Amino acid sequence: MTLNLSWLEDFLALADAGNFSRAAHARHLTQPAFSRRIRALEEWLGVALFDRSSQPARLTATGEWFLGVAHDMLARAARIPADAQAVAESTSATLRLAATHALSFTFLPGWLRQLESHTTLGPVRLVSDVLQQCEALLQQGRVQFLLCHAHAAAPGALDAAGAASVKVGTDALLPVTAPGRGGKPLHTLDGKAARGVPLLAYSQESGIGRVVQAVHGAALQALGARPVVTAHLATVLKTMAVDGRGIAWLPATLVQDDLDARRLVAAGAPAWQVPLDIRLYRDAGALTPAAQAFWRAAGGRAG
Repeated sequence: MTLNLSWLEDFLALADAGNFSRAAHARHLTQPAFSRRIRALEEWLGVALFDRSSQPARLTATGEWFLGVAHDMLARAARIPADAQAVAESTSATLRLAATHALSFTFLPGWLRQLESHTTLGPVRLVSDVLQQCEALLQQGRVQFLLCHAHAAAPGALDAAGAASVKVGTDALLPVTAPGRGGKPLHTLDGKAARGVPLLAYSQESGIGRVVQAVHGAALQALGARPVVTAHLATVLKTMAVDGRGIAWLPATLVQDDLDARRLVAAGAPAWQVPLDIRLYRDAGALTPAAQAFWRAAGGRAG
């Protein structure tokens, strides 16, 4: 009998649900078909993974051990396409880079130009997405580098995994709003007018939203701030802010021109601003010579 990787996903679903019926539903299978697949995995291993005499079904001691094995095997399988591509591209000069949307529009072009002034860069294959997706791409080995905003109060998945990174720039999140009468803020975070202030919020996939929540979440809750628009793109929230719909925390690199032109104004005292690092994270695996040169040019340590 040959191992079917889908059995591992079935096993994890049952370990999580503790119930054959719920796990089968989560895996889009009938319960008899799901039970046969669990039994097939146990027969392949030659041991019982679940104690079926209890409700919910509990992992046996071997099942507890196999839980980590299953996670590891599926993670390794997920990396196989990227690893194969990395082998095929071992002599390639193409850089595979992910960057969050806001930095793709603002910081990235000038930063690459600066690097090119003192090193030779090959072609760049860029993926622009929300931070959560970019983190997944790097962890799966589908890109070699990730450029994103970072703040110590809101560590991400890569920080938790101990991924190597280097600071390549700075930015700040500024609370902004459209100007009202006399050029004063249409909405404000200060004083009595701040109660129930309309908020242009980020979705959970957004790294900027993660930072705003970590730094000012409690204060905004105390103000009774009410989200009126939620989106994962800073550019979308900027448009809503210019339209006067509420207050948004936006990167200074994105809104400086709008502030200079008075299309947007500060919505609160400087204490509401959030300083940010711009960091470059790298894949933990071996890098191509071109990627190693890029990493060193960005200020990363050899390795």
